[in-house]
Amino acid sequence: MANGRVVEGVLAVNKPTGISSAQVLRDLQKHFFSSKLFAPWLEAESARRARENNNQKRRRRDRRQPQVKIGHGGTLDPLATGVLIAGIGSGTKSLGSFLTCTKTYEATVLLGVATDSYDRVGRVLARAPYAHVTRERVEEALAGFRGKIMQRPPLFSALRVQGKRLYEYAREGKEVPEEIRERPVEVLELEILEWHDGGTHGHRWPKEEAETEEKEVAAKVLDFGPDASVSLKRPRPASTPDCVSEVNPSKKARRSPSNPEPTMSGGLGPSSPPSPSLATPPPASSLPPCPAPALRLRVTSTSGFYVRSLCHDLGAALGSLAIMAELVRTRQGPFDLRAQNVLEYAELARGEDVWGARVQSLLDEWRRGQVEEERNEGGESGERKDGDGSGELDAVGDGAGEAPFPASPPAGAKADQSAETASRAADAEADVVADADADAEADAEAARREENAPTAVSPAAKATEAANSGDLPGASVA
Repeated sequence: MANGRVVEGVLAVNKPTGISSAQVLRDLQKHFFSSKLFAPWLEAESARRARENNNQKRRRRDRRQPQVKIGHGGTLDPLATGVLIAGIGSGTKSLGSFLTCTKTYEATVLLGVATDSYDRVGRVLARAPYAHVTRERVEEALAGFRGKIMQRPPLFSALRVQGKRLYEYAREGKEVPEEIRERPVEVLELEILEWHDGGTHGHRWPKEEAETEEKEVAAKVLDFGPDASVSLKRPRPASTPDCVSEVNPSKKARRSPSNPEPTMSGGLGPSSPPSPSLATPPPASSLPPCPAPALRLRVTSTSGFYVRSLCHDLGAALGSLAIMAELVRTRQGPFDLRAQNVLEYAELARGEDVWGARVQSLLDEWRRGQVEEERNEGGESGERKDGDGSGELDAVGDGAGEAPFPASPPAGAKADQSAETASRAADAEADVVADADADAEADAEAARREENAPTAVSPAAKATEAANSGDLPGASVA
């Protein structure tokens, strides 16, 4: 496939529901480590480490066998599916641009309740009437959310207040010491794709009620409106409406022990959930249908936008309450599910014979795009400039695919050059990939909430907070 050359760059994976973004990266790393495609990259990285002086070796925190370096350009919650950007090797240097690009989502909104996380995997804070809400009223309300607006991030988010993440305050039932400030965002597109009257869809309200302390804190921070019902009594399972699903599995069934392998906390197997289509309905249920209406929206926004906040705020604007029931990121920058330039996560389980050529093709396609972009910006026909930090291209064709493709150095003939490329990637990785560890606690919290969902089914830290528009901590939060 790679014919001995170092393969690196940026690609996108269609993340399935039910697993964290960090787990997707670990799964990629596991498969790439034992592959023929990335053997030259690993060889070059090993050679670079062998030339390090003693001080460099002592400063290295990870002294294990080299792994293929991977970072992401914006996380997705376990609940969410769709485009997840992954930078590989020197491609991690380009991830910052994906934190500031536009993104498109398709979100399902369910009326009638509010939860601490603003979505269906959260715990219920309050309930409100919804019978007065019609599609026409929603169309009118959406006009207030288009263009440049101010948006307040969710209480359950990765933003920090006085050094502590907001979701930590929410989880501990503590009041945030200062007001959560609104932030400027821009909505470029917002439209209704589908409308479902109550009883005609498969979505369900969450059953788990928030603790009294959490409800008291939320009531001080959030405006539920005059008609909302907030019960501050200890929740009792028997009082839950019939249309709500059971969400409290036994502790034994909640999570299997983590994989003892050093670079993986889990792996691919027959139980891995398949990647759903854009409008995959929730699993069938024998419970009565939910009486509240639901709708599916398409929204295109700039960085820093929270889809969960949109759903919550829309419910308030309608004189009701609302949560986000489903979320799909359909596009991020040039990567689009409909353009077929996204790797299907399920292909990993089918082996390198299936995903190897696909991964190489996607990385090559991205590099061709980089060359063309440099040309359009007045570059020297794609010829690499010394010191420009690209570390990728030696020669280029005409961009049409007929001429020779940019050649990365062969592992043997240009090992020094390849090692330098890997070295620069390592420097960038210190900022870009480190967030996988920083997000570990948040991923665990999100995973816990996903396990309690009524239907089953983390780049630099500063840049990460700026890109929270599709998922919990990390770059894109729903």
